[in-house]
Amino acid sequence: MKKLVMGFGALLFAVSLSVAAPKARNFTGEIMDSQCAATGSHASMLKMSGMGEKDPNDPVAKKMCTQKCVQMGGKYVLYDAAEKAVYQLDDQDKAKEFAGQKVKVTGTYDEASKTIHITTIETAS
Repeated sequence: MKKLVMGFGALLFAVSLSVAAPKARNFTGEIMDSQCAATGSHASMLKMSGMGEKDPNDPVAKKMCTQKCVQMGGKYVLYDAAEKAVYQLDDQDKAKEFAGQKVKVTGTYDEASKTIHITTIETAS
């Protein structure tokens, strides 16, 4: 009987771990800086920095703006334009390489902090 109870306890523990472990998901969007993601566009930051003539949809302008805003204290985030959602990213170094680009991020999502714990990032097609 004791072995049965211990075996059942171990089974419950294993099941609780598998239920509690978040599942990896795919997220798509643009790696932006937190300042521009708040408005969903680089336009106002480009204008404020004296580069209002630049097209905010130009890939070079997006990258430049994102990097500059992060240098000024922002964070790299994933902006999903379709959902108008901003996701914090736990690994800023992985995100840095993709500044201003459309990407697919795979990772687990922490709803409480709105943070994606990145497994991989790759350029979206």
